[in-house]
Amino acid sequence: MNIENYINQIVRNAKSASRTIASANTSIKNNALSYMAEGIISSTAMLKAENEKDVTAAQKKELSEAIIDRLRLTESRIKGMAEGVRQVINLADPVGELLQGHTRPNGLQIQKVRVPIGVIVIIYESRPNVTADAAALCLKAGNAVILRGGKESIHSNIAIYKILTSALEKAGLDKRCIQLVEVVEREAIDYLLKADQYVDVVIPRGGEALIRTVVEKSTIPVIKHYKGVCHTYVDEFANLKMAEEICFNAKVQRPATCNAMETMLVHEKVAPVFLPGIVKRLQDAKVEIRGCNRTYTILRNVKQATDEDFYNEYLDLILNVKVVNTLDDAIAHITKYGSNHSDAIVTDNVNNALRFTKEVDSAAVYVNASTRFTDGYEFGMGAEIGISTDKLHARGPMGLEELTSYKFVIFGNGQLRG
Repeated sequence: MNIENYINQIVRNAKSASRTIASANTSIKNNALSYMAEGIISSTAMLKAENEKDVTAAQKKELSEAIIDRLRLTESRIKGMAEGVRQVINLADPVGELLQGHTRPNGLQIQKVRVPIGVIVIIYESRPNVTADAAALCLKAGNAVILRGGKESIHSNIAIYKILTSALEKAGLDKRCIQLVEVVEREAIDYLLKADQYVDVVIPRGGEALIRTVVEKSTIPVIKHYKGVCHTYVDEFANLKMAEEICFNAKVQRPATCNAMETMLVHEKVAPVFLPGIVKRLQDAKVEIRGCNRTYTILRNVKQATDEDFYNEYLDLILNVKVVNTLDDAIAHITKYGSNHSDAIVTDNVNNALRFTKEVDSAAVYVNASTRFTDGYEFGMGAEIGISTDKLHARGPMGLEELTSYKFVIFGNGQLRG
């Protein structure tokens, strides 16, 4: 196969299909989404069988347990994937929404209207559920999408893709609105990233190395987040029982996600009381603790953290712990080592909470809640396309609105500019 020709055909097909899906009405798009959800559920056995091929291959290659966990499709995750698609049905269609409107003194009526972006490329790793999530959101927002998953999940992705395109045809839509790059060679990505004549935006989902490679090679705008180095700061005024529950959830509930806590900051006044209990609970859950020097003076059964550790996104059961003197020190640490993703404070002091939310420049800033909530589904946005730490054009969980742009529509009655 000539990969360049293969990719050229895909991007041309996407451009053509984008014109039809942009004008599709909400009812037709929702019908397609409904068929997708039904198809996912009815194909559970097939999806698990195809996914098992990917999981077995990953185990033979001795990939990490964290990667295998992200790769695996259990029955509950398949149900969750279908539910994510159904959630999109219930969301308001953003296409055609009037954002602003006014009339000029000369009688011109100026309207700012939400429109689809056009053709979107999604490049992702490991998680096969992204295939359905991305396709559903792009479809509802009136975009054509080209999906390029990782080779480790190729069987799962192809299986899901066949369900999605079957649903498009059943709804009377152009099945080229959703396309999957089925070749696993990296060369395919290189050609995709240069197709700026046909593709409007690229959204990479995966590790920092993937995202940096995409940014370096792409001639197309990229919406990205490099990594999720998320913090929870336990303030001197924290409810320590609440803090323990929040920190445990933020690290252990699903450590291989970008919104899991990687560093726990603890105020010096509560550290001697708080750290022994939470660290024992974390270690019982097989979390490796890497502590600063002051943590090590309180707890000798932890590893000592290096400065480089505080920059790491582990995506695993490893946690940095640092004792800080003040709220200012906590904010300074997050500013230096953080990735502008998700950061939390646990405190009963309103002023400290407000300062934290104002001065921590992250896409999601929490007061007395786990960072694990940074998620389109949890924010009530349905399935998400990803989490952006950029400031342009989207930030945080990316739902339907973030997959649209706008244009100005002007109505006149013969006005001429003098």
